[in-house]
Amino acid sequence: MTLYDETCFECSKLITAKYSTSFSKGIKTFDKRFRYPIYAIYGFVRYADEIVDTFHQYDKMELISKFRTDAFEAIARGISTNPVLQSFQQVVNRYHIDHDLIDAFLRSMEMDLDNKIYNRESYCQYIYGSAEVIGLMCLKVFCENDTVLFEHLRPKACSLGAAFQKINFLRDVKADYEERGRTYFPNIDFDNFTEADKAYIEREIKRDFDDALEGIKQLPQGTKLGVYVAYVYYLQLFKKICDTPANIILQQRVRISDTQKMALYFKAVLQQKLKAI
Repeated sequence: MTLYDETCFECSKLITAKYSTSFSKGIKTFDKRFRYPIYAIYGFVRYADEIVDTFHQYDKMELISKFRTDAFEAIARGISTNPVLQSFQQVVNRYHIDHDLIDAFLRSMEMDLDNKIYNRESYCQYIYGSAEVIGLMCLKVFCENDTVLFEHLRPKACSLGAAFQKINFLRDVKADYEERGRTYFPNIDFDNFTEADKAYIEREIKRDFDDALEGIKQLPQGTKLGVYVAYVYYLQLFKKICDTPANIILQQRVRISDTQKMALYFKAVLQQKLKAI
């Protein structure tokens, strides 16, 4: 089983590297014992998201329903022949990740198959399930079954996940609105998207970011730098979005170049060495 388990975790690591070079780089800064578990969480959520976003020629609801059934069966049995689910179930069982978090995530994925326009309630529900719970799953790993620390940092982890997701919404608004017909931000008319609309969203994101940074500073050693790297990547992307006019946001996807990411990475490493975070 040792070889099989290692191979499954390596599959999740490969998925992470293929889908997100930035996230993969951040994971490499974690202490070694945290890397495989975070790869496993990323592999699980990435494949579920892939079902709803790209499997257009198939019955997506049937596939995500099967993925849900297989995931909870793997967790209950402690084994799966699906390498992604095998690595994920081990992490869920080892770190006692609440099944409600997994259910909330999968429900958000299912919402993408039906919901096109979100009100405030469904918007908050979607962000919690699609982003905040992922941060909470990772926090479970970081806290290594220290429930007091987990509950203390829970709100901060939610704020960070929410900030990341809202930035993703702004970054991908063209594809979501034009290609998928989705409008995540409630009461926003993207046919008449104004600077005032954009500023309102940005104020909400800034509040999340400010709250999240306090939590990052309190993370256990061996995890702090990796999360901070993701934070500074997204903060730079946020700043670039803030500097981009509303009409341009609707026309093109704002990006951070690989050169900028590398510079931000080394800056984050230096800040940690100087005990600035």
